[in-house]
Amino acid sequence: MIDTHELTRRAGFQREVTFTAAAPVDLGIDVIGVPEGDPIQFDLRLESVVEGVLVTGTASGRLVGECARCLVDIEDEFLADVQELYVYPESDAEPDEASRMEGDLIDLEPVLRDQVVLALPFQPLCTDDCPGLCPECGVRLADEPGHTHQERTDPRWAALDGLLRQDDQKTR
Repeated sequence: MIDTHELTRRAGFQREVTFTAAAPVDLGIDVIGVPEGDPIQFDLRLESVVEGVLVTGTASGRLVGECARCLVDIEDEFLADVQELYVYPESDAEPDEASRMEGDLIDLEPVLRDQVVLALPFQPLCTDDCPGLCPECGVRLADEPGHTHQERTDPRWAALDGLLRQDDQKTR
C-alpha cells in the first residue's frame, strides 16, 4: 500500500517514490514466478490528476522456475511497467474502468500481479535451443549431446520382424 496523503487533491502535484516490498503469495504461474517474500524494487511517479492519482513506473525483481523442456532450475529477472489510474473513493468511475483508492491508500498488488504474470513466458527455457530430456531414459540431452539408444523394434511389429528373420534364413 502506498500512502498518497502528501499529494493534495489538486491536479498537477506529483512525487517520485522508490521502495522495496516483499513479493506476495503466488506471483507467477506453475513453472515460473517470483518467490514469496522476495524483494521487488519499485520506481514510481505518483501524479495527482482530476479523477485521482496516476501511478507510472517500473517494478523489478527475481524470477525462479523450471525449464519446460529439461526441468533444470532457472533464475531470471523481470522488469514490469506499471501504469494505473487510481480514482478517489467518491468517484463515479465504474469498477472495471479504473482501480479505486482506499481512502488515501493505493494497493499495487493487483496491478503488479497483472503486469508480472502477463509478462512471464508460458514455457520458460534454460536456453533458447534446449534439447530437453531423452524420451526413453530421461537423461538431460544438453549434458550428453551424443546420447543415443540401440534401435529397438516397435512391439507392434515384432511378428513381422520374426517373418523377416525366417526369410533371411531361407535365402542363405
